[in-house]
This record gives sequence, C-alpha cells and structure tokens, in this order.
Amino acid sequence: MRPARPADVEAIAELRAVVMRPDLERLGRYDGHRVRQRLRDGFSARHTSVITAAGAFAGSVTLRPSETGHWLEHFYLAPALQGRGLGSAVLRTLLSGTDASGHLVRLNVLQGSPARHLYERHGFTVETQDAIDIFMLRPPGAGPRASALTATLR
Repeated sequence: MRPARPADVEAIAELRAVVMRPDLERLGRYDGHRVRQRLRDGFSARHTSVITAAGAFAGSVTLRPSETGHWLEHFYLAPALQGRGLGSAVLRTLLSGTDASGHLVRLNVLQGSPARHLYERHGFTVETQDAIDIFMLRPPGAGPRASALTATLR
C-alpha cells in the first residue's frame, strides 16, 4: 500500500463503479455517474491508501478518523484480484493499527454483498441495518471468527 494522491481519485472512482455495480443493480440503485461522483465528493487523499499488486493499481481503502474511532470506507479491489487473500492482508494491516491504538472501527456494506463475509471473518458484527445497508462494528482486539481460524489451520 502507498498513500493516495489527489490524482488517484479518478482511478478509484472508476474501480468503485465496477466493483459496486452488481450489488447496486441487484438493489435497483445503480447510476454510473452518481456512484463515481459520490467517491469524488468524499475523497480524502489524506486518509486513503492505494493498494498495489505486482506494482500496479489494485484498489483502495480509506480509514477515516471519527469521534468514536474510525470508519473503514472505499475498500475496493479489482475483481480479478478478489478472493486471493489480498483483502484479508489489507484488513489485517489496518486493524493491527486500530487495535494498537484501542480504536473501534465501523463500516457499512450493501445488503447481499459478499464483502460482508470478509468483514465478519475479521471480527466485524452487525450493529444496525436497513433495506440497503448493513452497518458493522469491530471493537479493538476483536479477532477472526473461530471458523476462519479453523479454516486457516487446516
């Protein structure tokens, strides 16, 4: 990972549109312009990291401070790189820092998104939900679920 630069915003906005499209279409909420513009409007290079794999752009993640801890936002990986452990490696890195500082982490994920399982494996639990979003919370030190540990030990 490397710190994001303002010039990264368009690549991240495009990746967001690609990654979120299936879930947003399933929920009847996909608008290509809006999905990109929401990223541009909320982009903070200061709190964002660019994920690289083999020296190339692979994704992004934002860890934004809040009054109660941090918000994990804009965590996108190129579809071809999903399911290979890269997302787990990024989460382990980020969460080791929030654990060390004693901060909780919140995020939201779309209803029905397979990303929810990744977050659950890393200690996130559902706090609230509505028809579109699931809001999740991870207290400091919450480790992987037992089933994830068992799978790792096999």
